[in-house]
Amino acid sequence: MVFEAIAKLIAEHNDCDVSEITMDSSFAELGIDSLDTVEMLMNLEEQLGKEIELDEKVETVGDLVRYIEARL
Repeated sequence: MVFEAIAKLIAEHNDCDVSEITMDSSFAELGIDSLDTVEMLMNLEEQLGKEIELDEKVETVGDLVRYIEARL
């Protein structure tokens, strides 16, 4: 569920297909900077109904998925 939500947000942001996004995709290769990540987290908070405070560096989609799942 978390991966699918993140992949959908990234696909919408980058105007690409969700199938292009994997757990190993790095935010750098997807063209997502730290400001984009914050915006994405805000959207995820709305979708999940839970506040997410990112207090560590995440470099891949998988890193972010695991971080969020550990806090849900």
